[in-house]
Amino acid sequence: MKVIISCIFLYICAFSVIAQSSTSFWQKSDTLNTKRKNAVYLTEAAAASVALVGLNQLWYADFERSSFHTINDNGEWLQMDKAGHVISSYYIGKIGMDVLDWAGESKKHQLIYGATLGFVFLSTVEIFDGFSKEWGFSKGDLAANAIGTGLLVGQELLWDEQRILLKYSFHTTPYANMRPDLLGENFLEQTLKDYNGQTYWLSANLWSFNKESKIPKWLNIAFGYGAEGMISANGDIFNDNIPLPDQNRFRQYYISLDLDLTKIKTRSKLLKTVFSTVNFIKIPAPTFEITSRGKTNFHLLYF
Repeated sequence: MKVIISCIFLYICAFSVIAQSSTSFWQKSDTLNTKRKNAVYLTEAAAASVALVGLNQLWYADFERSSFHTINDNGEWLQMDKAGHVISSYYIGKIGMDVLDWAGESKKHQLIYGATLGFVFLSTVEIFDGFSKEWGFSKGDLAANAIGTGLLVGQELLWDEQRILLKYSFHTTPYANMRPDLLGENFLEQTLKDYNGQTYWLSANLWSFNKESKIPKWLNIAFGYGAEGMISANGDIFNDNIPLPDQNRFRQYYISLDLDLTKIKTRSKLLKTVFSTVNFIKIPAPTFEITSRGKTNFHLLYF
């Protein structure tokens, strides 16, 4: 949860820098704009610093410090937490690239100083974990951060665009009521903490793979991953010595339709910005599901 909260903070700060130029709010610069570039770098550095200091004071201060140590948490939450690291690293890096593109930076500098922002920031948070007795430096989290950044950079180098987007969707589950302290006491908390209701998607834009076709430019096909039956990280079914229901964990795999909102034609620059901002959310659509139990389901609209 601390990673996601920090990402949201960085997201808000990164986009707020756009308002610091006398040029049109929405229009990106075709050439390097030094004032914008300096504003971007200063804002990113300040936002990251404030986020890290805030985490250190507000989150880690509640837990005992320790010497640096590592943990192996790769088996927890059926790797849903690792999927969260992948998408967080991807989008922090994408925001870093977008604001540098807005400032007119070269693609090389966008990749070096923007796309890597997610990996650098989240890996710093991981080092903080390493000095906390409650947590620990996770090599699995570090690898997930690298995968998210790699998906971003790799597509830019291969196609000069993001043909495959990472996306997120959420629906409420009854598991949060069993452990609201861990899985969230209200809807907003549950969107961040209840892995049972989260789904992570690879959403591929069909037209971008065949630009001579008549396929609608905004149409995507999405492949999702989720998991259910989890009321603790690793199968421990006790909460303050009170037995909880047995956990019958299983994985879920999805295939669905989706939209790339950034490819919907509109003359409104404001609407384009809104579409770009919310494009990380998977659009509810008909969805086919198969579980690790071997069961299949069809959802008319899956959230």
